Amino acid sequence: MNNHRFAVFRFSALALATLVLTGTAQAQSAAPAALPDVLAELRQLREELKQVRAELDSVKQQQAQQGQAGQGAAPAAAGAWAGYGGAAANPGAPTAASAASVAAVAEPARAVDNPLSFFGYAEMNYSRPRNNASGATATLRRGVLGFAYRFNERTRMAAELEVENAVVSASDKGEVEFEQMYIEHDLSDSLSAKAGLFLMPVGYLNESHEPTRYFGVNRNLVETAIIPSTWREMGLGLRGTTAGGLRWDAGMVTSFDLTKWDATSSEGRDSPLGAIHQEGQLAKARNAAFYGALNYNGIPGFNVGGSVFNGGVGQKQTSFAAPNASLTLAELHTRWQPGRWDLSALAAQGRFSDISALNATFAGQATPVPSRFGGWYAQAAYRVWSQGEYAAVPFVRYERLNTASAYTGLPVGLSPSILPDVRVMTVGTSFYLNPQVVLKADFQRYVSDKSLDMFNLGVGFHF
Repeated sequence: MNNHRFAVFRFSALALATLVLTGTAQAQSAAPAALPDVLAELRQLREELKQVRAELDSVKQQQAQQGQAGQGAAPAAAGAWAGYGGAAANPGAPTAASAASVAAVAEPARAVDNPLSFFGYAEMNYSRPRNNASGATATLRRGVLGFAYRFNERTRMAAELEVENAVVSASDKGEVEFEQMYIEHDLSDSLSAKAGLFLMPVGYLNESHEPTRYFGVNRNLVETAIIPSTWREMGLGLRGTTAGGLRWDAGMVTSFDLTKWDATSSEGRDSPLGAIHQEGQLAKARNAAFYGALNYNGIPGFNVGGSVFNGGVGQKQTSFAAPNASLTLAELHTRWQPGRWDLSALAAQGRFSDISALNATFAGQATPVPSRFGGWYAQAAYRVWSQGEYAAVPFVRYERLNTASAYTGLPVGLSPSILPDVRVMTVGTSFYLNPQVVLKADFQRYVSDKSLDMFNLGVGFHF
């Protein structure tokens, strides 16, 4: 840029010299032979300035393209996995690929010209039980439209509006909700704060859940039943990064509402936390919760991290049998992407405390509150073929989980039996037409209950 400024300076200086020489020549007829040399120099400088302008235009165009592709995410990792299976930027960092985060931190240089941006994703699924062909279903599982606005170089907002299962009405199974709605402000180059409704930085899937970012037609069971998928809370959060590749998150947010627990329903057995989440809808806020997460991404293609969430869930409701009940959820995760391989693992464990009095009122019911629940999975994927933007990536995943591995507070003989762990093997492939468009197929074999075996097909995209 200093060379560009110097060229402009030379042009201005020679232009002034030309005027002086021209005036002198007209007034005194002195040095008439010097004028052609000066004019030739000016023509040369004009061509140089044209070249400088072309270079600047090219730089601006590259910056705009980079902004559209997801500026502000963590630096892209070197290797074959960039853009596929959730490795678009700094693989393993839970928010690196989040559409909301990407759009919200768009290139500052573009903010003046285009502060508003849109993003979104969608997935359509077909599922056929192995032993029940008549139970096959097809659905537009979810469609999400997000938007972000940059107020200035440090302050921005982002929101995601989601529709599930295509149709929303009193008699349909569809839902519509804001998945996120928050304001974020950079306190410094390495520290930001946000306030509003935002996703918890827990595990791999919760913040980075577009269908192109994970393997399998459906989201894995551990990060759905144990860690509720797209788990969001209202509150305040901080995020910091270091030059060495560490990223930390911490905040104070709303918690779950155990008063919503229905011991006669199977919903709590399907997902203990999914049954009592509040999602920012008139959330009881007498009890606050605190979260913390730490991730290391200092080695390209490698991530390791974990998180802890702790908060009251009884919401101090005096008419409730467990006003002081609390929840602790902890998880550890790691991901390694050497060459064509993508290897990952995650383990999560949850615990409810001070629930004995509540469970005593649920004696004999089908679904009391579990004192412990948890699970883990290990996954391996391999990019067997690619050409241009096409890629074929088969994978295999093994999961083991139990949403109710222990109970407390129940009289002897009135406690439900502890069911065996759910064990499922998923084998499938993802075929990418583009890093943002994927076709999926997989087969899920439930080792613990073969009647649940399922064949799935899916189409997904994000933009």
